[in-house]
Amino acid sequence: MDDPIKEIVGAWFVAVGTIIAAIGSTPLKSLNSEIRKDLSICGNVLQATGNGLEADGQQEVSLEFIGHGIQSIGNITVLTGLTIDFEDETQKKLVIAGNWVQALGGVTAIGEEIEDSSNIDESYNIVGNLLQATGNSLQAIGGVDELKASRDKMEGIFEGNEEDGQLIVITGSWVQAVGSVVSLIGQIKEEGQEIEEKKLQGT
Repeated sequence: MDDPIKEIVGAWFVAVGTIIAAIGSTPLKSLNSEIRKDLSICGNVLQATGNGLEADGQQEVSLEFIGHGIQSIGNITVLTGLTIDFEDETQKKLVIAGNWVQALGGVTAIGEEIEDSSNIDESYNIVGNLLQATGNSLQAIGGVDELKASRDKMEGIFEGNEEDGQLIVITGSWVQAVGSVVSLIGQIKEEGQEIEEKKLQGT
């Protein structure tokens, strides 16, 4: 039997975490680079925790369980790139890899929802996971562009522009944040329905 409370709490953690990370990825005058980095770290910690809770809420191995587990690993990979004092290029590669892993986790979780797409609440989860996977993919693509532009700059080639990659990363961060909120709405609706069904069965 799944644990609906864990799944809802986990979805809240993920939604709040993606919004905080998206704010951290956005260059605002009121936020310096250190604060933005701290927000990105905090956001990914919340996402990793939330994905772990959502996976733990699945009481049996399923595509949703595997998907949330993969997403949590992706968050931890991003955190490794943000927190450990590696060379700049290694840090960027870890963040890129972490975003690809998260995208894979999102796509994996969609498989479970599609099996039960007759339920309107599952449609929220399908759209939400699809948006999150798209957002993570955009962040990875933007990260690759930033890395290439950074390499070109070091070699004296000025073809690439790091700002182009940064814009893709920002867009991806907010697409992921929107997706996580849509998934949260779907999770609340779905689990709320399951709780009501359990109450009816108990009476």
